[in-house]
Amino acid sequence: MKTPDNRIRNVTLRQLQIFSVAAQHLNFARASEALHLTQPAVWMQVKQLEDLVGLPLFEKIGRKLYLTAAGDEMRQTAASVLAEIRRAEERIALLAGGKGGTIALAVVSTGKYFVPRLLALFRRAQPEVQVNLTVANRDQLVQMLARNEVDMCVMGRPPAELDTVAEAFAPHPHVVIASPEHPLARERGIGAQQLAAETLLLREPGSGSRAVMEGYFAAHHVEPRHTVMLGSSETIKQAVMANMGLAFISLHTLALELRTGDLVILDVPGTPLMREWHVVRLASKKLSPSADALRAFIVEHAGPWLDATFADHLAPRPIA
Repeated sequence: MKTPDNRIRNVTLRQLQIFSVAAQHLNFARASEALHLTQPAVWMQVKQLEDLVGLPLFEKIGRKLYLTAAGDEMRQTAASVLAEIRRAEERIALLAGGKGGTIALAVVSTGKYFVPRLLALFRRAQPEVQVNLTVANRDQLVQMLARNEVDMCVMGRPPAELDTVAEAFAPHPHVVIASPEHPLARERGIGAQQLAAETLLLREPGSGSRAVMEGYFAAHHVEPRHTVMLGSSETIKQAVMANMGLAFISLHTLALELRTGDLVILDVPGTPLMREWHVVRLASKKLSPSADALRAFIVEHAGPWLDATFADHLAPRPIA
């Protein structure tokens, strides 16, 4: 019984299932009962499998049936294949129920201050779901969306250049911050002209906080005199704490520094400047049940959580 090259790859799942039961019982009568098949049907499937393998799988010694060396090899292979099939069925059932799988989520760098907390809350209810989180600037997020590298993004302004679905889920307040030692820290009613005379620390072109600052000064027909570009919100906060200048920044990045008193919010009429947070996906993107469950969780829970966390900071601190 010689096997032509590669014929074993033509083995069917049904043949493996029947052979596995026959190998377990080592008795075709009992195997046929377990499978609810006739003995000839069981034997035919085993014989077809032997033809594909090219070697006998069973041998009869006396009245007992035994596995041959090839039969034992196929028994292990069948067990491994059938176990993988069962695991795949379980994983697919979890995916179908929105309780498993991997989600690729990207957030603009400002979102790193609160999105991980939301993910922790989400995974308490969905512990089987794996979330791969990427933090990047806005331009990088737009590129990842365009290349379909992520399921969805959390960002401020949705990209106009892409066909997306964007759901607003929370207000996104921006404030002007200073060191407690800065001369403006104790003033009330600080105007655009006063701010424009200070050194202003800002992010790269295209960033949300920079767009907010530029929009503020454009609305007041004022041009800032001196700006310094820094690479991240964290660097900007550290520079403001060192009294290098002032900054327009998302309130949602400031929970720790406001609590410790390392930064203060300036009393600037018209602030906080309100934008919105969005969860964004490509319009053509078909979300898995798990990814859609995360999207719905963010839309439903992020706004109330942010409101509760930052409610005390939506106005400047009282002047001592």
